[in-house]
Amino acid sequence: MAMLLDIKAFLATARAGSFSAAAREIGVAPSVVTKRVGRLEDELGSRLFVRSTRSLAMTAEADRLRPRLQLLVAQLEEVLAGGQPPEHGIAGHLRMKAPTTLGTLFAGRAITRFQAMNPAVTTELMLIDRSVNPLEEGFDIALGALPQSYASVVETPLCPYPRILVATPDYLARHGNPGTPGDLIEHRCIVYVAAGLVWSFESGSGPISVEVNSIFTVNDSRLLHFAARQHLGIAVAPAFLVDEDISRGDLVHVLPDFPVSPLWFKAMVPSNKMHRPEIAAMLSHLQREFEIPPWEREPVPPL
Repeated sequence: MAMLLDIKAFLATARAGSFSAAAREIGVAPSVVTKRVGRLEDELGSRLFVRSTRSLAMTAEADRLRPRLQLLVAQLEEVLAGGQPPEHGIAGHLRMKAPTTLGTLFAGRAITRFQAMNPAVTTELMLIDRSVNPLEEGFDIALGALPQSYASVVETPLCPYPRILVATPDYLARHGNPGTPGDLIEHRCIVYVAAGLVWSFESGSGPISVEVNSIFTVNDSRLLHFAARQHLGIAVAPAFLVDEDISRGDLVHVLPDFPVSPLWFKAMVPSNKMHRPEIAAMLSHLQREFEIPPWEREPVPPL
């Protein structure tokens, strides 16, 4: 299994960007990661990283080999898991990704409940506020609501993820209320970094996209919500975070005739992992947990 360890050390280093960060991820000393990567380079007869005192960069050969080695490791792990069926219930290891806000408030709780019901399963949950290709970054399941899709990755829709354009009455009194999405280019906008500067809206004549100007960019929805409440500008926020503010009048639903284009909260799994029992069980559990969105069943914890 030395070759498998060497390949995993290379993939961890490619994900983490340094030997020390890769060592923390897989739980060994940095010198062990360096040794394993060097051993793989010797076996392949190619350099995988360009090393300097300040940085570590992948070579073109490493870029070419990385997806093939990821697939090889995934297939081997599937074979090994299939050869050792659990005696009692579901067993195995799940490496998962979820967005920070949804992960903290809802998905993490659902995953914790699965863990409690399946004690033979071990779970690693990473909170990351960007779209992740689970095949390339070594995740068994990546949860998210961004629209990106990836080759050889199966998507399982979990529930709608509605968003609303909002601002405070104070901001609108000072800067004016936009009449159409195109007016947003003249406004101060608060942007969720993973969603980007191009905001999309629905209209009677079809979708409308506008590139906005950001005065404050964040990677957490709760901080975006807080910034909007501080009168900084107009924001596209998850509906479950702002519904109560709108009801109280603390925030205003801006451009209600041009709803923000809908997203879906979804689970993404590499296609070659779909038949692993622990993954299938987790997907079924998440579908049950989100059949009725949790923010519609229970109060959202306060900011």
